[in-house]
Amino acid sequence: MRPPRRSAAERPSGWAGRSRSLRGVAESSSAIRAIRGLTAALLSLRIAYGVALLVAPAKVAANRWLGPGARQPAAEVPLRGMGAREVAVHGLALAALLRGSAVRPWLAASIAGDLADIGAAALARDGLPEGSAAATAAVAGGSALLSAGAAALLDE
Repeated sequence: MRPPRRSAAERPSGWAGRSRSLRGVAESSSAIRAIRGLTAALLSLRIAYGVALLVAPAKVAANRWLGPGARQPAAEVPLRGMGAREVAVHGLALAALLRGSAVRPWLAASIAGDLADIGAAALARDGLPEGSAAATAAVAGGSALLSAGAAALLDE
């Protein structure tokens, strides 16, 4: 049986602080669950993108991103490689997240891949459709920022 609740005056000194910290832990754990859930969603989207690149690279890339050159068989090789990278890095990150293992190293690898994509598009911008390098920087840069945010917020 629980002891009766004490008034503030009857509580030992420091009790109010403990009560607030316990409430903070509950709020923190729900925030952590939300962060982990959002991170899982982000990783799942990246896996789906990688699968799309593996299965139908020209359909994914032959739009404004790479233009008609993406339909060439030689272009499918690096596009499928990029898809495999997306599936591997983000699949392993999701597995680590679900196991409760460290996710930050995988998110760092994801950020490195995004930055490499930005650099590659910038170097090839003269051979890409108009605005493609900027769009790549926006999309890959946004992905890198989301991954960095998740890494900063995860407690591992």
